Amino acid sequence: MRTEHDMLGTRSLSDDTLYGLQTLRAKENFITSYHTTNLSLIYAMVQVKKAAALSYRELHPEESQKWDAILCACDRILAGDVDDAFCTSALQGGAGTSTNMNVNEVIANLALTVLGQAPGNYDTIHPLDDVNRGQSFRKFRTTP
Repeated sequence: MRTEHDMLGTRSLSDDTLYGLQTLRAKENFITSYHTTNLSLIYAMVQVKKAAALSYRELHPEESQKWDAILCACDRILAGDVDDAFCTSALQGGAGTSTNMNVNEVIANLALTVLGQAPGNYDTIHPLDDVNRGQSFRKFRTTP
């Protein structure tokens, strides 16, 4: 078992679970549908994350090992190797945030295994800081 932490507390996940704490919470909080998100949408999101990783590998060659691991994880997902790791409800609140986090966590944890590390070691590859880098709009406050 591995332990993951967030602002709401600590939870345990099995060592072989590829998703992380945010996906676990989404599974518990959005029990509105028995249908999971369509894999065509998951694969489209993975292609966007793969394109971003290719760009960051070019921009930051000193981190090429990290980006190569993320690219390898994306390729494994697109090959259908871990379809069962995508488990968020097709109907959810939050404009798809839970599905995006499910994808980010699976990519990060697969990439960690490519590097010979255990899932959940987010100091090496983080679902948001690395996998989702440059893909979320952040509105900055401006003064009039």
